[in-house]
Amino acid sequence: MLAYDTEYAMVDRDDDLRIGIKTSAITLGRADVPVVMLCYAGAIAVWGLSLIGRIPTLVIALTAAAAAAQAVWHYTLIRDRSRDGCFRAFRVNHWFGFTLFAGTVAGYLV
Repeated sequence: MLAYDTEYAMVDRDDDLRIGIKTSAITLGRADVPVVMLCYAGAIAVWGLSLIGRIPTLVIALTAAAAAAQAVWHYTLIRDRSRDGCFRAFRVNHWFGFTLFAGTVAGYLV
């Protein structure tokens, strides 16, 4: 996922610029944070739309809300582009994916 990769690339931006590596954070420039957030929104939308009619709508809504809350938390971590915040967002990114997975499993079990 581009959001995951970019959050990590934001950690190493200064080093990557120094050695000439083109990462997503460098390519996106100041659009890095908005693009990360669009990726989270897109992931939630695609996930939810692909499950409409397959699992209960309430499960989709609750899971999407939980994933969106995590995306907002990630925003608070990366908005100032600090190394520590970006690295923390990168390290806990798996919970975003797990939330969507757990919602899918819960939806099929209900």
